[in-house]
Amino acid sequence: MKLSIIIPAYNAAETLEKCLDSVLGQTEREFEVLVINDGSTDRTEEILKAYADRERERFRFLTVTNGGQGRARNFGLDMAGGEYIGFADSDDWVDPDMYGKLIACAEREGSDLVLCDVVSHYPDGSTETEVLWREGRPMAAAGFQNNKLFRRELLNGLRFPEGLWYEDAELTAKAIHRAKHFCRLPEALYHYRRGFPSTMNNANALKNLDVLTVMEHLKEELLPDAREDYEFLLLNHVLLDAMNRVQAMKVPQRKEVLGKLREYVRHEIPDLSACRSFREETRNRRIIMRLHYMGRSDEAAAVLNLKAKMRG
Repeated sequence: MKLSIIIPAYNAAETLEKCLDSVLGQTEREFEVLVINDGSTDRTEEILKAYADRERERFRFLTVTNGGQGRARNFGLDMAGGEYIGFADSDDWVDPDMYGKLIACAEREGSDLVLCDVVSHYPDGSTETEVLWREGRPMAAAGFQNNKLFRRELLNGLRFPEGLWYEDAELTAKAIHRAKHFCRLPEALYHYRRGFPSTMNNANALKNLDVLTVMEHLKEELLPDAREDYEFLLLNHVLLDAMNRVQAMKVPQRKEVLGKLREYVRHEIPDLSACRSFREETRNRRIIMRLHYMGRSDEAAAVLNLKAKMRG
């Protein structure tokens, strides 16, 4: 078996068929699709049974009690028999030649991890092509597994942490760290529904503290040899992304969570100006990071709001 595509699904009846049609319509023909029904209470299982009846050779699904996306993907990893592993979400879709192109790239380059670019689709109908890659900084690709193809051996011994947010950041960062050869295919082949209701897009501020547990796991993986990569992840996933997300929430726990996130980063990076990963960031990103680091998250939010108004 050349490829296994793993898809967690929870109450996904409205979007699931578009996702499944796109992965089952791949030009690469030696593959299996593994869907983990994560305790859905809508028509998800009914849809999956219909696909299983039609696609007996390459489609399987497993229904489990609800336990979150990380746990669901781990069930998929246990079931997978492919030489390569890909992931998709049940509300997204892929181009028909995505996996064929990624496999060809992996075999041509001798890579055990390949990624492509992403088309983000917003609720207002607009789209944006995102390049989740920085030349010379592979760890910039950590945090999103769905635009990647992993050689199966690379994931041996790796699991998604269960019950945590930011579980995708942990597994992808570990895989990037372990990859002997990693490359990008500069084509936008994965379609991501951004800005719609999701696990991360809600007002549960306290769950953002899960990122600190993930960073503790990554500290064990990366230190002492890859401190620069560890600091890069701290800056981008904690000081920037998590703190921006929490700052935008109108909830009582906001200041408490912001304080804990900030103090963790300050403990791990006591001198921000001396941090090479910080110095390499763009000026605009450094401004937001510096404001959060100094405890001035209200000002960081004001700057971000002003930039958003200027863009549109």
